[in-house]
Amino acid sequence: MPSVVSPGVGRRVAPRAAPRARSRARSGAASPFPAAVARLRWEQLGRLAMLAVMVALAYLYLSAGVRMFSTWRQARHDQATVHVMEAEHRRLVSQHELLSNPETVEGEARRMGMARGGERQYVLSGLPGD
Repeated sequence: MPSVVSPGVGRRVAPRAAPRARSRARSGAASPFPAAVARLRWEQLGRLAMLAVMVALAYLYLSAGVRMFSTWRQARHDQATVHVMEAEHRRLVSQHELLSNPETVEGEARRMGMARGGERQYVLSGLPGD
């Protein structure tokens, strides 16, 4: 049987040469920043940008929630005020109906000492309980 040899097996590969350092200054002057500072770390920048977006979204959601809660409290307060005013309105309507009755008006006038035109008033004194 013929033996199958995979390509590249048994071959020797020459060791790779170390990469050359690239010159940072093209104009010939040395860079004022160290190599670690000059390199921009995109992963960290992306994380910071994502964090800023998340903080902004959280602020927007929280401010909307606070406004909704404030509106809900104001609505409950207004609803309570409306209930108080409706009760007062019912009381005033019943009082108006009572005072619009001619018999009630005459009774109140007589309690205050008034009399109809042409009536003669008598004052009784010396009664028990006076």
